[in-house]
Amino acid sequence: MLRIIDDRQTEAQTEIKRISDRNNGDDVQPKEAVVREIVANVKQNGDRALLEYTEKFDRQIYTADQLRVRGSELDAAYQQISKDLLSAIQIACQKIEAFHRQRVPKSWVQFEEDDVVLGKRYTPVDRAGLYVPGGRAAYPSTVLMNAIPAKVAQVPRIVMVTPPGQDGKINPAVLVAAQEAGVEEIYRVGGAQAVSALAYGTQTIPKVDVITGPGNIYVTLAKKMVYGTVGIDSLAGPSEVLVIADEQANPVYVAADLLAQAEHDPMAAAILITTSKELAQKVQHEVTYQLAEHPRKILTEKAIANYGLIVVVDSLAEAAELSNLFAPEHLELEVAEPWDLIEQIRHAGAIFIGNSTPEATGDYLAGPNHTLPTSGAARYASALGVETFMKHSSLIQYSATALKKMSSTIQILAQAEGLPSHANSVKFRTE
Repeated sequence: MLRIIDDRQTEAQTEIKRISDRNNGDDVQPKEAVVREIVANVKQNGDRALLEYTEKFDRQIYTADQLRVRGSELDAAYQQISKDLLSAIQIACQKIEAFHRQRVPKSWVQFEEDDVVLGKRYTPVDRAGLYVPGGRAAYPSTVLMNAIPAKVAQVPRIVMVTPPGQDGKINPAVLVAAQEAGVEEIYRVGGAQAVSALAYGTQTIPKVDVITGPGNIYVTLAKKMVYGTVGIDSLAGPSEVLVIADEQANPVYVAADLLAQAEHDPMAAAILITTSKELAQKVQHEVTYQLAEHPRKILTEKAIANYGLIVVVDSLAEAAELSNLFAPEHLELEVAEPWDLIEQIRHAGAIFIGNSTPEATGDYLAGPNHTLPTSGAARYASALGVETFMKHSSLIQYSATALKKMSSTIQILAQAEGLPSHANSVKFRTE
């Protein structure tokens, strides 16, 4: 049953911190050792290591030339999904692309006194690697959320990796989503070995500059280990939602929203903070009711039992402070005046405003990216976006007049740092 904490602020803070730290248990170290070995093996042995791990973990035997999904399989995928699903993918693709086109950083220059020119120039990375979870499940929405920002950023080469299913094939909805988003270079490999291949390159899979996309703990640890060799979007932990609700909220909606997150994973977190004791009790009952016939009941119950929580507070201001402490991946504001409450929210990956905006709208097609910071990272990190696939170069031009005017100042600073050649590089030009 979903636990309720009523008017015990210290206990609520302790529980929220425990839930936030759920991905940092004692079992991480043995997994790190496994991932470290995989990364080193793939770095050294390339395709041979990839094929060995694919056989070991995915129980699929391939040759190197079978790793890439062929054009015939890509074409066939369109015949294997319904017209309704194709239409839904295309609608989502259009909305996500429209949103991200508004976020493209613009290069700029400004002209200052004495013909000084300063600016920034934005350019895409050469190659992006997208990791899409797979195997037992299919996530076409994850394909769109990762591929479309890379496409909008005009990355020249976009490479996707995803683990094969039990039949050795990739889910057709995933393949269709990839093509609709402009990705056709797809490899049937997953796990830490896929991340390693993207980071270092193999005989078959190219080395990339940035790796994005969520995965299990092994994928996350691999991304952490290769960071520096490549850029990454974030270290994704288990999914989470925090709902702030007042007495006007619908308990059926709130319960469904909590379960929508809990059904992802046994480690998913689902938290309600409310000013209404009556709503808390109704939501607790409704969660139990909706779970009774839930198709993913076992894992969802585990998430609710271990990382589900209802906190009753005296005010929405107190609710906002607890939310800021948790810094949730997804924050829902199911209150009468949500825009007033937003002013008190400092940390959240995505904010869903009002009773008609369940988190599922953002998961699939609202437009903003659903690849978001988790485990408190929203305190300093943001959603995946076009910027993830771009970098900027500073532009600096001094005229002879400007350099002479600043010569003395630059030389004083250089000498203070004990760098005489820095000073001379200016001095020789201005004497």
